[in-house]
Amino acid sequence: MLRVSLPDVPGSLGRVASAIGEAGGDIEAIEIVDKGVDGRAVDDVLLEISPGTMPDSVVSACNALDGVEVLWINRYGAGGNLFLDLEVVEELTAQPAQAINRVLDMLPITFRVDWASRIAPDGSVVRATDAAPGTLGWIGLERPTRLEGVDDVTLLCGAPIDGDVIVLGRRGGPDFLDSELARLGHLLGLAQTISRA
Repeated sequence: MLRVSLPDVPGSLGRVASAIGEAGGDIEAIEIVDKGVDGRAVDDVLLEISPGTMPDSVVSACNALDGVEVLWINRYGAGGNLFLDLEVVEELTAQPAQAINRVLDMLPITFRVDWASRIAPDGSVVRATDAAPGTLGWIGLERPTRLEGVDDVTLLCGAPIDGDVIVLGRRGGPDFLDSELARLGHLLGLAQTISRA
């Protein structure tokens, strides 16, 4: 998975795709993560890299392009895919009574994080995905927010839902963008509304 910042102008993504291909990478999927008011976009690019190709060569090829900056690259689970927000909403509406549990289960795939955990006001874990810490303690939030990490490597964010808080953990990066926090709040709000329908 490659997160890249590029000018938000016609042809930029094509230049990045060509550079990735020339460096030995094959693009499996692309998701626009952020479109800033500063004329830049941030995209997540799911790649398959040819055997013998070093990820550094893909990073160097992209960074050599004018105005392009690789923000982060890391291994992404085999068989991984990008799971779009619309697919999450379709899942939630299929089983409205389970919407809050289902959204928590899908957050690691949707936001490319390592785990998600729902914390009650008494600090207990209501529900968690694999790899989530057993305890986090209560984190009272009024809106989606970046949080202090549990260690030097894991980045956290959280958002309120139905009196509880959902916390996401992403080991090693990339940083949570404002657009990701807004998406998280939106999806949790939809799950809460659907569960009450």
